[in-house]
Amino acid sequence: MSDPVTPLANAAFDGFARVAEIGPLGMVTLRAKPGLPGLAKAVKAATGCAVPGPRAIIEKAGRAAAWMSPDEYLLILPRGDVGKALADIARALKDGHHLAVEVSDARAVFGVTGATADQVIARLCPVDLAALPGGELRRTRLAQVACALWRDGQGFTIVTFRSVARYAFDILANAAR
Repeated sequence: MSDPVTPLANAAFDGFARVAEIGPLGMVTLRAKPGLPGLAKAVKAATGCAVPGPRAIIEKAGRAAAWMSPDEYLLILPRGDVGKALADIARALKDGHHLAVEVSDARAVFGVTGATADQVIARLCPVDLAALPGGELRRTRLAQVACALWRDGQGFTIVTFRSVARYAFDILANAAR
């Protein structure tokens, strides 16, 4: 088996903010109705986190559970733990209608950090960053492509589709120039 690689081989750009590809990460899309018996146990087993409420992301020890829509969660974990997480989810939700799929290779993740990271994001996303508290996730546009973003320390984490990774990185780097 080959080693996993990020879409852009950990590309990075240093301007008035730092833009860097993050990964490779493990990611699972979990579709299940809130309140499904076993859902809290499944998310906890996979990430160590509680089930996030609307527009929330819960991060704990390099893992995260993010609310993506009323019946969709993005679980982020170490790449090597995805198989076990999928098995744990299947076991916890064996009697409930759900879908859990690995999407690690379908996503690109970027970090924008530094004291002016918000200025980079503000150039590209129609989000009121002053009203975006830590622990809240937004699904929005990064210029012309779909993304999810949240505050991460002194910066932001951005998740987008792998197919637009080069475009996303280039516009982020240009905005940080």
